[in-house]
Amino acid sequence: MSTVLQRVDADDDARVSVLAAFGWALRRDVRIALRSRGELGVQLLFYVIVVSLFPLAASPSRELLAAIGPGVLWTTALLASLLSLPRLFASDFADGTLEQIALSPRPLASLMCGKMAAHWLTTGMPVALLAPLLGVQYALEPDVLATLSMSLLLGTPILSLLGAIGAALTLGARGGGSLLALLVLPLYAPVLIFGAGAVDAVRAGVSASPHLSLLAAGLLLALVAVPFAVSAAVRIALD
Repeated sequence: MSTVLQRVDADDDARVSVLAAFGWALRRDVRIALRSRGELGVQLLFYVIVVSLFPLAASPSRELLAAIGPGVLWTTALLASLLSLPRLFASDFADGTLEQIALSPRPLASLMCGKMAAHWLTTGMPVALLAPLLGVQYALEPDVLATLSMSLLLGTPILSLLGAIGAALTLGARGGGSLLALLVLPLYAPVLIFGAGAVDAVRAGVSASPHLSLLAAGLLLALVAVPFAVSAAVRIALD
C-alpha cells in the first residue's frame, strides 16, 4: 500500500513540476516580449502595411479583392511569424540563459512549450485578432471573416511550433536567418494551404469543416511532438 502511495505522490510531483516549468517559461517570455514592445510593433506594423498595400495595387473590383484576400492575409501572417522567429531563442542563447535553462532540473520540453506559447501569445494571436479588421478591405463577408479568424487561431500556433524547430536547429549558425527560412517555409506550406482553403471554401458555399479539422489535427500532432524535437535541437546546439 505504501509503495502505491509513493508512486501516486511521485506522479503528482511530476505533474506539478511540468506545469510549474511551463508557467515559469510562459510568464518570463511574455514579460520580456512586453518590455521590447518595439519588436512586437514592427511585426504587427509589417502585417498591417503589407496587407493594406495589396488593395491599393490591385483592381478595385470587389470580386477580385475577395478572391485574393484570404491568400494575402494568410501569406502575410506566415511571413510575420517568420520575421519574429529569430528572437525565440537567440537572446537566451547569446547570454547563456538557454544553457542554464537546459541544465535546470525542470523538464526541458515543458520549458520549451512555455516559450513557444509565449511566442504565439505575443505574435500569432495579435495577427489572428487583427485579421477580420484588415479583411474588411477585401470586401469579405462576415461569415468569411469568422472562418478566417478561426483558421488563423488554429494555424498560427502551428506556425510558432514548427518555427521553433527551425529556430533551435539554426542556433549559432552563420546566416541563421536565411537558413531558418529555408528550413521552415516548406513546413509552413500545408498550414497555408488548409488555412486559406478553409476561407475559400466558405466563399464558394462549401463547408470549411474538412480544412479546419485538418488544421486542428495538425495542431494536436505538433503539440505532442514538437516540444521534444525542440528540446533535442536545443541540446544539440548547446553541445
